[in-house]
Amino acid sequence: MMTEETEKRPRWVVVLLVILPLWLVVSGGVAVWHLLHREQEKERMEQERFAQSVSESALADDLRKLVEIIGERNAATEGAAKNLTRAAAMIEGSLGPANTGFSVSRTQGPADWPLLHVRITGTNPESPALWVVCSYDSRPGSPGVEANATGVAATLAAAQALATEKPATSVHFAFLPHANDPDSPVLETADKLVKLAGSPAAILCVEAMGAGNQLWLSSRDTAAMPLAKVSGLGSVRGAEVVCLGEDVDLASVFFQMGLPAVRVSTRPQVIAREADATPPAAATLASSTGCLVELIRRCAGLP
Repeated sequence: MMTEETEKRPRWVVVLLVILPLWLVVSGGVAVWHLLHREQEKERMEQERFAQSVSESALADDLRKLVEIIGERNAATEGAAKNLTRAAAMIEGSLGPANTGFSVSRTQGPADWPLLHVRITGTNPESPALWVVCSYDSRPGSPGVEANATGVAATLAAAQALATEKPATSVHFAFLPHANDPDSPVLETADKLVKLAGSPAAILCVEAMGAGNQLWLSSRDTAAMPLAKVSGLGSVRGAEVVCLGEDVDLASVFFQMGLPAVRVSTRPQVIAREADATPPAAATLASSTGCLVELIRRCAGLP
């Protein structure tokens, strides 16, 4: 029964009162569908990855780009700062949709350069993840072969080799813009990663991968899980030998922040007076990188 007030109400108001709730329901449904569609599309894109086995030629090419084409990478000079940006672009391009197929996350660092991060989701995604970390900068005045072009090349190759795997534990590969330049915001950069990583199962800090065929693992945390996984791939070395008595390597920084970090390398830390400009033999870097891939497989629960 219509009241006098309803009869006086303009027709467009009545229509609006009917259409508006219907529009809210429809638009809400469309929004939910769009969200689900985006999630499905993201999952599909993550599945469309292209694994690439570790090869001498690919490693040599990545190393040449970092050392000879890009060169010194830090904020010490305008040219080196541009090179640091170029290194970030190279990493993102190598792992991104046009090549390996990862969705690359960029986290703004404490300066002008990003932390780059890709993920392989494990079958138990809620369990603590394994993080594989390297820095893409170099010391001032150096092209940074062992600190840390070989680490970047090896970590890129490991991410590409494992891109289509389904580990039990999620594996995150992270590339940091600051670690080797002593005047850069190393601690602030490490803190950014800590906020991303949360409580990881372990952090593998990869650097100096060109000096030998097998790995040197060292950690201030003698109970760190990766140390028990290195049989046949290398050996555990005392942190005082690898770091030459100084707690300035990236793994030590993370350990001091309460994280189970392990330095993965093939030699002691590069010291300031080293030129660090001679690329290693591609076969040597390929051998150590193959060991790194197997170490990641073991730590992530892959057969």
